[in-house]
Amino acid sequence: MTTSNTIDELLTWARQVLDRAGVENAAQESRWLVGHALGLESHRLASQAGQSVAPDTRIQAESLVSRRAAREPLQYILGTQEFCGLEFHVSPAVLIPRPETEILLREALRAVDLKKDSVLVDVGTGSGCVALTLATILTRTRILAVDRSPEALAVAKANAERLTVADRIEFIEGDLLSPLRDRGFTGQVDVIVSNPPYIAESDWAGLQPEVRDFEPRSALVSGPKGTEFHERLLRESKEYLMLGGSLVMEIGQGQRPAVQEIAKQLGGYTPIEIAKDGADIERIVIFRRLN
Repeated sequence: MTTSNTIDELLTWARQVLDRAGVENAAQESRWLVGHALGLESHRLASQAGQSVAPDTRIQAESLVSRRAAREPLQYILGTQEFCGLEFHVSPAVLIPRPETEILLREALRAVDLKKDSVLVDVGTGSGCVALTLATILTRTRILAVDRSPEALAVAKANAERLTVADRIEFIEGDLLSPLRDRGFTGQVDVIVSNPPYIAESDWAGLQPEVRDFEPRSALVSGPKGTEFHERLLRESKEYLMLGGSLVMEIGQGQRPAVQEIAKQLGGYTPIEIAKDGADIERIVIFRRLN
C-alpha cells in the first residue's frame, strides 16, 4: 500500500508496482487505473498532478492497481473493451474482444447479401461484440446470437441494451447450432459466423497469466487438437446453411491446413477462402455450402 497524498505520487507508486509485476505497459495502465478511481480521463491527470487524493479514493486506486499487479486483465478491472469503435462491457464470463476479430466481422459483412433479407447466426457470441456490431450495420438481417453460457448471454444482452440494438437480435442459449434444430432454420441461414475456441489443451499452460488465469477456459480451449470446434461447426452448418451460404470462422495460427482437410473430408463445401491479419497470419477461413 502507499501513503501517496497527491495524484502524481499515486501515479508514481502505481507505475512502480505494475513494473515490478511485469506489466508491459505499466506507465499507461497506471494512468488508466488511477484515472478510473478518480473519475478523471487519463489525459487530465497531468494538469492536476499536485491535487490531493482523498483517503477513500486512494484505497480504491490501490485496490485496482493490486488487481492488475496480480495480472487480472485491465479490461475486466475497468469493465469495458473497445471493438470496432463501440464500447462493450466485459466480465470474466466472456472472452475479451481482440482486434483480430474485427477481420471476422469484415468477412461476415462481405458474405451478407445486402440486397435481400438475410439470416445470420453468431455462434459463441460471448460479449456480443460481433453480433451487436453487425446489428448496427445490417438493417435487413435477422441476427441470432447463440452461446452455451447463460452468464455470457447476460453480458451480451446488457451490451445490446446499451447499444440500442436489443430489439434486432435473438439471444439463444445452447451448444453451437443445436438450438436451431427445432426453430425452422434448416437450409434457411445465409451466414454462420464464429470465433470458436481454438487453443489446444497442451498450449494452455504456456499462455499469458492474464489469459490463462482469468479468461473463461471454455471460450479458449477446444480440445487436444485445437480444431475440434471447427470440425463440429463444419459438420453442423451444412444442415442450416442455404445453398451458397457462408460459414466464416476465426482460426489460430497455423490451423488452416487442418481445418481445410476437415472440410475436404466432410465434403459439401466450396474450396477454402482465407483472410489474413495485419501480421500476415491466416486468421479467417470462409467456406460456402456447395450441396
